[in-house]
Amino acid sequence: MASTLPLAVTQKSKNETTNFTSVKTLSESPDFNNSIPSSYTFDNENEIVTDPDEVNDPIPVIDYSLLVNGNHDQRTKTVHDIGKACEEWGFFMLINHFVPKSVMEKMVDQVFAFFNLREEEKQEYAGKEVVADSIKYGTSFNVSGDKNLFWRDFIKIIVHPQFHSPDKPSGFRETSAEYSERTWKLGRELLKGISESLGLEANYIDRTMNLASGLQMLAANLYPPCPQPELAMGMPPHSDHGLLNLLIQNGVSGLQVLHNGKWINVSSTSNCFLVLVSDHLEIMSNGSYKSVVHRAAVSNGATRMSLATVIAPSLDTIVEPASELLDNESNPAAYVGMKHKDYIELQRSNQLYGKSVLNKVKI
Repeated sequence: MASTLPLAVTQKSKNETTNFTSVKTLSESPDFNNSIPSSYTFDNENEIVTDPDEVNDPIPVIDYSLLVNGNHDQRTKTVHDIGKACEEWGFFMLINHFVPKSVMEKMVDQVFAFFNLREEEKQEYAGKEVVADSIKYGTSFNVSGDKNLFWRDFIKIIVHPQFHSPDKPSGFRETSAEYSERTWKLGRELLKGISESLGLEANYIDRTMNLASGLQMLAANLYPPCPQPELAMGMPPHSDHGLLNLLIQNGVSGLQVLHNGKWINVSSTSNCFLVLVSDHLEIMSNGSYKSVVHRAAVSNGATRMSLATVIAPSLDTIVEPASELLDNESNPAAYVGMKHKDYIELQRSNQLYGKSVLNKVKI
């Protein structure tokens, strides 16, 4: 997690200087002159972005109901398909997951309601430079260290092993409690299938990653309309800490995943979770399953919101390759073991780009 010191973005207009503490307040300011501050500009590379319909190997779709309620043959095939998706993509769409659409929509509404609070109310949750604030509101990624700022505001909330919630807006606590409980169960069931796909017993990841006291975090990102989207970046290419990231969007696309050297737009699909393999699953599988590099593009026409649910080991768990998957000659350990909380600190203290953090623990 990054430090999130209050941001002072300077925008000059009519010989006056105004300071902003978030992208939202900047974009909504009457002094905003539709030219983004230089601190937000990037020299974006001309990378090819491919429409998913043009990809020969389409984005994998996993039917969760077949994993938990299917007959033997259906479940066996689903486990195989999950493993293939984790190996070849590090990413898949999850359908029929039993999280009610009404709960997902209510959670999205509550996240928007939080970002629509007065800036002074949100600043009560501005984070400090510690590994794991229970609630952290901020902007960009690491304001004290970012060379360029990202067109993004966020709130991160730890909801397991202890549940936390902002006091405002009204109803946020109740909605986030239900949503967190349902997604935590969903993530742990998915990890059982992933364990089996690696040839391990179903509860292997749950047990060795100490998920009974594991870390679950809600991370909501707001990307306001940007007048110069070709110059700005919502989030840079990166992979996530943790085991899995369960992502939903508000209907405005912007997520792009890297697959076979090309950036692919991932359309926002109603009532679907986008499941991203994260760094600790790559480490635990000794590289058999790859964490997916992804980024967030911004739009000049609409506000995008994404909500990620991070499913991760307990903070004190040393994450290392599973010994059952290793062979000293043909498949030696490819990663150094490290406590989860130390990995988060490593991420916080480094520039976020690609697999820059994961590469530091590769042997």
